[in-house]
Parts: sequence; structure tokens; C-alpha cells
Amino acid sequence: MSQSDIEKFIAGIPKAELHLHIEGTFEPELMFEIAARNSIKLKYNSVDELRAAYNFNNLQEFLDIYYSGANVLIKEKDFYDLTWAYLQKIHAQHVLHTEIFFDPQTHTSRGISFDTVITGIRRALEDGREKLGISYRLILSFLRHLSEADAFKTLEEALPYQSWITAIGLDSSEKGHPPTKFERVFTKARELGFLTVAHAGEEGPPEYVWEALNLLNVSRIDHGNRSLEDQNLVEELAKRQMPLTVCPLSNLKLKVVKDIRQHPLAEMLRKNLMVTVNSDDPAYFGGYINENYLAVAKALNLTAEQILLLAKNSFKASFLSEADKIDLIEKTDNYYRKYLENNSLN
Repeated sequence: MSQSDIEKFIAGIPKAELHLHIEGTFEPELMFEIAARNSIKLKYNSVDELRAAYNFNNLQEFLDIYYSGANVLIKEKDFYDLTWAYLQKIHAQHVLHTEIFFDPQTHTSRGISFDTVITGIRRALEDGREKLGISYRLILSFLRHLSEADAFKTLEEALPYQSWITAIGLDSSEKGHPPTKFERVFTKARELGFLTVAHAGEEGPPEYVWEALNLLNVSRIDHGNRSLEDQNLVEELAKRQMPLTVCPLSNLKLKVVKDIRQHPLAEMLRKNLMVTVNSDDPAYFGGYINENYLAVAKALNLTAEQILLLAKNSFKASFLSEADKIDLIEKTDNYYRKYLENNSLN
């Protein structure tokens, strides 16, 4: 495909986003706006100065500024506005379904109630479903740098809202915080009826992916890049068709890969892994979902068929009903057929 063809193709293809931290969609302009109305003084003097600070050497440096930004979120309206801004962006990028992580501990540790956080986020998601046609699932993520006891407390706080939450996840600093640290709380979550997912194999070793599979019994692996270092693990992931929610621009920004041309996504496809493309924390990493698709499509010379596969994988790997998956995959195939009819794809 030519450059203009690939941009047009990616822009219009129906897709789902499965790895998105809502706190990571906090654009500097909105951060300043919410900080001002909550009478919070940011340590940056301007939007440009704040955006310039989005230059990280590793995951921990990113997390430091990420948590600092989250401190301005105080009221239900703040969480609504944050979520609504994200939904408007993905609506323009033809995202038909999104599965959003939220980190309640980031906020409850500051004295913000669990209710304030989840009610604001869900109200926006409901508006997005009704006004924009974007279906959704909500995933509560434990912060792995905190204790399992704290995770148990958060799980307890979530129970009155269980009908709003589809899955339990695990994020934040990976190194030194293996999945095994949270085995008991994940067991409890599954007993309560939650699905489970976990970040593993981003900066942590392949062993963390094995633990997520075998101890946390996850339905998806978030990231999973380093799985390729273990051939037995690759074979197991392919056999299970275990989804990997890969985030290319995040990997580049956090130095997981030195060059987007070295990104393992193409190799994952060659090895028959169920890989999906997502934006992770797009405000901080320089692109939403279409920018992520475009970055790997250009760098790895992906074909139209591979882009189609990635889009269809995003629905297959989702927590939608089988009927909804079939419907959305059919829409994606129809888009591809119509595009072929109207454009010459090489």
C-alpha cells in the first residue's frame, strides 16, 4: 500500500481497544483545566512545559509523572471529563469497543472515594455507548508496587459495583513485583466471578508471563513482548491463542524497544500469536490507537491483510459476547471488502 492508502485504510477500519489506562489519557490541556477549577497548582508553568516533561527513560520515570498528574482528579466530574475526552478521540478513529483500565488505589490513597472514581468513569462510558455507539467493559487494575493486602482491600471496595466491572487486572511497576505476589487475591477475584488479566513481559521476564498464565489464570496478557525469549512459552501462547495486548508507541517511549522497526509485533504474527494493537497511555506516549497502527504498519511493512487481522483480533480477544464479536468482525470484513473494491491495494 502507498502511504496515503495505508493511512486511509487504518483510519476507517473498525477496531477495539483492549489496553488503555484511563488515567493515561490525561492531555496537558485538560490537566491544566481541571487543576485550575480544583485550585491545584501544577509544578509546570505551561502546557508546553508539561508536554516537554513527557520524555521518559523507563517505566518508573513515566509512572512518577503519571501519578503526579492523577493528583488533580478530585471530583466525579473530573473523572467524567477525562473519560469523555478519550471517548471523543476514539470515536473519530473508528473504535467501536473499548476495555478501559482504571486504578482506584491511585485515588483512594489520596482520600478520593472509590464511588467518586468509578461513577464518573462509568457515567461517561454510558454516555459514550448511547451517544457515540461505543460499547465498553471496565477493568479494575491493582497497583503491583503496593501490597496484596491493599489489593484485597480494593477488591472489597469494588464489590458494591461488581455489575459494572468485568475483569481484574494488574499494572504499575513490573520489575520486582511478580504475578505470584497477587496469586491469592486473583484467586478470590475469580471466585467472585471476575475475569482476570495482567501486565506481564513488558520489562519483566518471560517467567512473569508463565506466572500470569498458571497462577493468575488470566484471559489476556497485557504487553507480553518478552514472551518471545522463551520458545516453550511462545508455543503455549499460540496453542491457547492467548491474546497479547501490545502497545507499540508505549514500548518505544519507555525504551522497551530502541526503534519501532525492531518491534516484535511482526514476529508475533508470524508465530501465530493472538496479538492486538493498543495505545496504553496515549497522552504520554504520543498517539492513540490509529497512530499505533500506523507506526507499526509503516515500520514493519505490514500488509492490508495483516492490519485486517489485527483489527479482527481486537474483537476476538475482547470480553464481548460471542454474538457481538461475530457482528463486529463481520463489519470489519465488510469494510475490507468495500475498501478493496474502491482502492488498489498492493
